[in-house]
Amino acid sequence: MPPSTPRNRNIVLFATALFTIGLASARFRALSEVLRWLSILLFFLFAIRRRTITPWIFAAMLAGAEIGFDAPDFAVHLRVFSDIFLRLIKTIVAPLILCTLITGIAGHGDLKSVGRMGIRSLIYFEIATTLALVIGLVAINISHAGVGLTLPAAPHEAVALPAALRWDDFLLHIFPENIAKSIAEGQILQVAVFAVFFGIALAMLPDSKRGPVLRLTESLSEVMFRFTNVVMYFAPVGVGAAMAFTVGHMGLGVMVNLGKLLLTFYAALIAFVLTVLLPAALIFKVPLRRFISAVAEPATIAFATSTSEAALPRAMECMEALGVPRRIVSFVIPAGYSFNLDGSTLYLAVASIFVAQAAGIHMPISTQLVMMATLVLTSKGVAGVPRATLVVLLATAATFGLPTEPIFVVLGIDALMDMARTALNVTGNCLASVIVARWENAFQTELPSPAVLEAAGFEGPTG
Repeated sequence: MPPSTPRNRNIVLFATALFTIGLASARFRALSEVLRWLSILLFFLFAIRRRTITPWIFAAMLAGAEIGFDAPDFAVHLRVFSDIFLRLIKTIVAPLILCTLITGIAGHGDLKSVGRMGIRSLIYFEIATTLALVIGLVAINISHAGVGLTLPAAPHEAVALPAALRWDDFLLHIFPENIAKSIAEGQILQVAVFAVFFGIALAMLPDSKRGPVLRLTESLSEVMFRFTNVVMYFAPVGVGAAMAFTVGHMGLGVMVNLGKLLLTFYAALIAFVLTVLLPAALIFKVPLRRFISAVAEPATIAFATSTSEAALPRAMECMEALGVPRRIVSFVIPAGYSFNLDGSTLYLAVASIFVAQAAGIHMPISTQLVMMATLVLTSKGVAGVPRATLVVLLATAATFGLPTEPIFVVLGIDALMDMARTALNVTGNCLASVIVARWENAFQTELPSPAVLEAAGFEGPTG
């Protein structure tokens, strides 16, 4: 049955209505629980009738949240299934980037176009992340979410204070000293840098020497795409388990705590999408409906797992199936994970001013602008650093003489904010790949590989 039939739409509407009624009738716990589970079963029925995996992921998220709410002690033990999914994905990321980037550069042959593409990508990255900081700054100054907050007596002892990031440390961190070590540690940017140099060197060789290596990397990249297709069948289980653990561990009541800060962040996120990403897509004539369909699954995976890495292989597949050439996908998306983290930079703007407001420190606009300029630099490359936003936030607080206590208050709801900022990071990088392809006049000029077309047929991003 086609996914757009009235019967399928009626199933979704009825399931949504049941779930809403179940939430509204919370006073009658047994009835509420039955209605919610019935609505989730209807969502799974809808997913069975679709050819795409996205409805399965969405239904699994609802089921996981319900399990976490109804049986939190059991739900926290489901994290192992989420960890299995993340481990499988992490085995894909580095080889996929390595092979696709080498193939894209050496197979394309035109090194000048590679340099031009890199410059254009960085220009777009810088504009987008700067606007994200500005929107976050405006939002937190309007809401004053940190004003009147009662601070704890001391920082939470369980959280270790990481060392502040320095620009020279980050610059050194970009370049790999051992490619095997970089792959083992999942250092995406280091793998990408090695692949760029390797691809340039390979492109300089004559065809007789370049051909065998190029065919090897092309074949290996096809294998990794097939590997991704197999692993994605486990995605609903991993995503549902991640959601069950989050709700079971933190509880739904956490939504009440620091709600004003959450609303500020989510409002700023929506404003960024409407005032930055949407106009950029319209200016570069991105096919919005097809793009939204293509990015839905990677963004959903990123939201549920709070991990950009989990969505990276699928994001690359979906964008290639949408019409972005592999050489652009394999360059822009991995680079964006270090230089185009729109969600993370927006969060840093909101959180840093929140810290000042919670501490009762009045910061003039001039000082806030200097802080934003600092964040423009320090937020680059945070994808390769564990607990990176905490590192940058603590470094910013130390630089501007802000207390650390409010940061640990923010950590209480950081998981909820991390979901949204990770989804925005993935969406922003996918859009960046399409925009760069349009800028290069290369969008929909190359036929995707059979493995990617198979994934697209499973997902339907190309309609």
